[in-house]
Amino acid sequence: MELKPDRLAAQLAAEPLRPAYLVAGAEPLLVLEAADAIRARAREAGFGEREVFDADGRDFDWNALDASFRAPSLFSAQRLLELRLPTGRPGKEGAEVVAGYCAQPPGDIVLLVTAGDWSRQHGGKWSEAIARIGHVVQAPQVRPHELEGWLESRLRQRGVRADRGAVQRLAERVQGNLLAAAQEVDKLALLADGDTVDAARMEALVADAARFDVFRLVDAALNGQPAQAARMLAGLRAEGEAVPALMGMVVMELNRVAALARVQARGGNLAAEFKAQRVWDSKQAVYRRALARHPAPRWERFAVLAGGVDRIAKGRPRLGEEPADAWLALERLLVAVAEPKAAALA
Repeated sequence: MELKPDRLAAQLAAEPLRPAYLVAGAEPLLVLEAADAIRARAREAGFGEREVFDADGRDFDWNALDASFRAPSLFSAQRLLELRLPTGRPGKEGAEVVAGYCAQPPGDIVLLVTAGDWSRQHGGKWSEAIARIGHVVQAPQVRPHELEGWLESRLRQRGVRADRGAVQRLAERVQGNLLAAAQEVDKLALLADGDTVDAARMEALVADAARFDVFRLVDAALNGQPAQAARMLAGLRAEGEAVPALMGMVVMELNRVAALARVQARGGNLAAEFKAQRVWDSKQAVYRRALARHPAPRWERFAVLAGGVDRIAKGRPRLGEEPADAWLALERLLVAVAEPKAAALA
């Protein structure tokens, strides 16, 4: 059975735990909250043991997961087994293991599968098997035209009354950042005092989560949002930032993606490289989307170009590097990172 994230809590409260759940989608906050709700329900039901399997990379041992399905519990009569699929694709062997579990699920195990990316192409017999005995919760990215509705629903859930102008102002502030939006709504629940919040009060109560900063600038480029990256860069320039102050983060991130791309190109252990690069689980989907956009040699070129922009900004171009406008050079680089068709312009 398929569920939307906002229906999951009611479903969990209305029935015993199902043997399997799949929570997948491009919106990390919604995936995290849905998975947390299932974990909490499992704890309430007496599932005192939890095992986590990160199926990230070609060398994942599916036999270990299969054996765990059949193994007796060490500390608890009931276990929650979590399978993390960052790409949403278990492969042939993984699909067979999951489908085999669903065909004869043990009575003392609940399987929770989470995936960062999801579309119709990701599904298969394994996800259909989960849907037959459990629930599939899809958490798609909240589109710009859906954000105000999502905020209104979130505010109501937290007991906050806000008029249309206030909701619009909040949407402008958070700029699609659902994590920031959730934090602001939680804060409003504490500060609103039961009164209806209007636009002026919303302005006074919420922080400017849409402030242009270099972290979100790089994320926009890696996420494939060229217009957003260009707009953020213009905002940083208007705020009086200097290109050299931005380039440390830009150079570091592009070198990181280039390193990940080298490992992926040679068929290495990408999961191990994420750990070596200290990339958190919540951020890995961003890098995976970036890696799918360009081949490894192009990431190497982007890293070299970033070094060139840094030298131009500091007035120390190498022989052959024109002392061009550093802001324009950086914009071209970020747009090329975000949009493959623009890669030749960098």
